[in-house]
Amino acid sequence: MNLIDAYRYLAALERHRHFGRAADACHITQPALSNALRALESHLGVAIVRRSRQFEGFTPEGQEVLAVAHRILREQETLVQDLASSAGQPRGRLVIGTVPTALPIAARFAAWLVRQHPGIAPQLRSMASQDIESGLDDLSLDIGLGFAERVQGRAGVQLTPQYEEHHHLLWRSAEETAQPTPAVGSASEPYAAAGPAALAVGPPMPWAQAVERPLCLLTPEMHHRALLERVFAGLGLQVRPVLETDSVLALVVAVQAGPLAAVMPGALVATVAPAPGLHVSPLTQPDLRTPIAFMTSARVRPSRALEAALALAGRADWLQHARAFSGALSVHH
Repeated sequence: MNLIDAYRYLAALERHRHFGRAADACHITQPALSNALRALESHLGVAIVRRSRQFEGFTPEGQEVLAVAHRILREQETLVQDLASSAGQPRGRLVIGTVPTALPIAARFAAWLVRQHPGIAPQLRSMASQDIESGLDDLSLDIGLGFAERVQGRAGVQLTPQYEEHHHLLWRSAEETAQPTPAVGSASEPYAAAGPAALAVGPPMPWAQAVERPLCLLTPEMHHRALLERVFAGLGLQVRPVLETDSVLALVVAVQAGPLAAVMPGALVATVAPAPGLHVSPLTQPDLRTPIAFMTSARVRPSRALEAALALAGRADWLQHARAFSGALSVHH
């Protein structure tokens, strides 16, 4: 039995919560994955996986084995990177977890990292805040990008501040919804050849005025929604969204279809191409500012890829770039 492979299958099962999907992720058959995990259970003399006709979770002993598996896989990846890398040329995988609202910035960061270090292979995952924190704790993630306030002062977590997020209302009015949104790349778009132009940012709008519109919001378990609920409660407002989703893409599409509105951080607004009747207004009264930071575990030695990522995360040119595509954005009346 290959213990490293068995630990890798176990970690895949934890992530996908399904035998078939875990097997696909490991590029093996489902029977092969199940047999390897049964062999691991026989080798250790304990039940690891709770089974019926499908995956039901891990036993208490399985949780202990899983924690060891993550540590061993992390140490193996660090060793492989040490052996494969040379001075100034790190090589290896880097697993990045990011909250959905910061995904555009994380994608830009990954692109910068690959451009500077072609030997690094980032793996970008969109995850809930609590899953990022768990991933850093069990070492299944190398680095996370998310809300600094959630882990501020927490032992074992190191923060690298990136930018301060501002919030905007993306909306399309009812009278303008009848106008069709042009297809990307169509001949009617003046910017089709050169790429999408920036969506113009209009005058500020008070939160109390913004919530009078039919709102699309992220679902209650997401931290971004919790931030908005604090604002609503502080203003004495009871907001009933007309649509809830756990997908930031769905928010954008719903507003484009109109006549709906969504509260979005600047990082998302910066990805939206202009369209007839589509507006964005910075939200004020109050001015909500949300610190976003990279977070890493302080309990293990960083891999060569992680060292390179942290060096980039602190560079002035990268920080200037990230802030240009997030935060307050540029105002064009």
